[in-house]
Amino acid sequence: MVPRRLQGRFRRRPRRTASAHGPAWSEKDLQAMFAFMGAVDDLAETGEFVDGHGLAEPARTRFVHVGDDDRPVIADGPYGETQELLAGFRVLGCDNLERVTEIAARMRCPAPDGAPVHPVVIRPVLDGGGDV
Repeated sequence: MVPRRLQGRFRRRPRRTASAHGPAWSEKDLQAMFAFMGAVDDLAETGEFVDGHGLAEPARTRFVHVGDDDRPVIADGPYGETQELLAGFRVLGCDNLERVTEIAARMRCPAPDGAPVHPVVIRPVLDGGGDV
């Protein structure tokens, strides 16, 4: 069984007011999104759900680079130039790529009409086992 990570992406974070980047998110839209994010019960029952978390907003991001003097150079958010951000991830333990693709196909997060639709990204978790 090869662990694979499903990444969910948003173009910016959901807003309560409409903007050039997307429609407004109502309370009902937000609640539907939160309910969807927790909907992994069947994957837990089959043993395929390994881990998953939503990630903090971009304003709490920190980039660390190594400077010329080998000391850390830290840059804090927010980052207005960011076009997409990783909103969260799920790690699944599936027997094959076809199964994880089947699961990814049903991972469309509810959103208000007019919101952009982004793909689910599947990436193998490298463990040195050979199957990539």
